[in-house]
Amino acid sequence: MFELLTRVPDDPILGISAAFKRDATPLKVDLGVGVYKNDQGQTPVPAAVKKAEAEIIATQGSKTYLTPVGNPGFNAQVLELVMGSDFAGRKDDAAAVQAPGGSGALRLGAELIRVSSPRSVIHVSDPTWANHIPLLGGAGFTIERYPYYSAAQHTIEFDRMISHLEALPSGAVVVMHACCHNPTGQDLNLAQWAAIADLVARRGLLPYVDLAYQGLGDDLERDAASIRTLARQVPEMLVAVSCSKNFGLYRERTGLLIVLTSSAERAAIATGQLGRLARTIYSMPPDHGAAIVDRILSQPDLRRSWAEELAAMAARINGLRGLLADGLNARVPGGNFGWITHQRGMFSRLDLTPAMVETLRDQHHVYVAPDGRINIAGVSATNVDHVATAIAAVMAES
Repeated sequence: MFELLTRVPDDPILGISAAFKRDATPLKVDLGVGVYKNDQGQTPVPAAVKKAEAEIIATQGSKTYLTPVGNPGFNAQVLELVMGSDFAGRKDDAAAVQAPGGSGALRLGAELIRVSSPRSVIHVSDPTWANHIPLLGGAGFTIERYPYYSAAQHTIEFDRMISHLEALPSGAVVVMHACCHNPTGQDLNLAQWAAIADLVARRGLLPYVDLAYQGLGDDLERDAASIRTLARQVPEMLVAVSCSKNFGLYRERTGLLIVLTSSAERAAIATGQLGRLARTIYSMPPDHGAAIVDRILSQPDLRRSWAEELAAMAARINGLRGLLADGLNARVPGGNFGWITHQRGMFSRLDLTPAMVETLRDQHHVYVAPDGRINIAGVSATNVDHVATAIAAVMAES
């Protein structure tokens, strides 16, 4: 049986990390994998996470199963973090189920859509996070793209996006990035979100929002404003939440799926269906990361410490945007990289061809995703000159 299997190509993003680790050059810089890094190039564990984890380990008396829907405290706390204290007036209409990371939440939501409407087509932005397509398409859906970003102008193609969405049939699923768009860093503004909310409500589309970076764009409230704007207008929506980046819980696989329905009764039905689906896929979600998040968000001192550290992380990333833009402006003749400073989150997408990306890696030891996406958090005051000089050199050679 297994002799029929064929070799799978290396994951293009994870392959960057592996190649970076093999590189013995001290000047090497990893701008590929999407994890937060400090000035030393490390991905730290937030102080509040360490403290909450120690308290949990000291007091936890059992590691018995919870339920397929997960840690109830975590579900309630993250639901409020995302939806706000007033829940857009719809607290009872929301089902919230813990999942194995944001990726698990995305797939669980896709499975729920498949049960409800198996012939739906899922539409993702062009470009989008590379794993959206296999995660959602793996549930059996056709994936199509809608216009989003102009690489030439470094702006959102909002008029084209609106025109495309207007033409979609009722029931189409539209995947959107709540904030810190991956891979471009280019986000819709509040007026644009309001227009999107009006459109999807009027056309009967189903928004499926990916929230992977709350607090790493502007702040916790503004980064969730897109979701809250939608919730005030649309009857139904899904939100996949990741706690990997803002809580530093990458390997703990801590996520939440929110399903906003038209009534409390439908929310209860959705919760039951999600529990059943989870039971058939992975049975129970891992609890450790969820217990940490629950403790942080429910303890005022821990919550304050976490929020302050998160705000410092966001401020650092936004500061690095200016540092990199200045470095490139000084080295690329006629260059204008101010658009980098207007973006948000960890990512930006440079005008780099695959050949230029290879040259950056092989000749300058700067590691970038094949599509030119860079992780801004991998830049630092100590490596920005090397990074800017390398990028300018490959651009000059093209």
